[in-house]
This record gives sequence, structure tokens and C-alpha cells, in this order.
Amino acid sequence: MNTLRNKVQLIGNLGNDPEIINLESGRTLAKFSIATNESYKNADGEKVTDTQWHNVVAWGKTAEIVEKYITKGKEIAVEGKLTTRSYESKEGEKRYITEVVCNELLMLGSK
Repeated sequence: MNTLRNKVQLIGNLGNDPEIINLESGRTLAKFSIATNESYKNADGEKVTDTQWHNVVAWGKTAEIVEKYITKGKEIAVEGKLTTRSYESKEGEKRYITEVVCNELLMLGSK
């Protein structure tokens, strides 16, 4: 039951090619964003599509799979946990970023 406390599952399309970073420690990091779409009808009966963007990071073997096979526009499913971190901008302002740390990845759509 403990794994249900912070679990995220998303299906969406990549907005750009992933950014791959090879760290000095030998670990690989992949950063990318995916768009999820939700459609509904407004009060006038018109179809409205709401797009949400999600930042995703993947480490190690998962990052290597992302590097080899995932490109802009591909439909994927990711599973992971939601994390928030902070950093200081060049102007000295504290900024926060929320991202999904991916531990499972599934490629969808046509080849």
C-alpha cells in the first residue's frame, strides 16, 4: 500500500526531443515533457480540448531507452512519482519545479 502514496501515471505525446545528459558519475539523465489532452463540452455544447504539460525525468536504463527510441511527437505512457525541487535563478530568485520521476516507460502508437 505504501507505493500508492505518491504514484503518477500519464499517457501523452512528447513536445520535443528529450534532453540527454551524461553525468561524470557515468549515470544518464533524460529530461522531456509530455502533453496530455482532455476533451469536454462547454456550456454552449462546443468541444473544448484542454492540454496540460508535464515535466518528466528518467535515470539510468530508463534514460538510455528514452535516448534510443523516444522522439518528439511519440505517444508514451509513463509511471513514476511526483517530486518538487527548488533552485536559485541567476537573478537570485528562488524557483520551484515539479516533475515526474519516471520509473517505467511504455511506447505506444505505431512504429
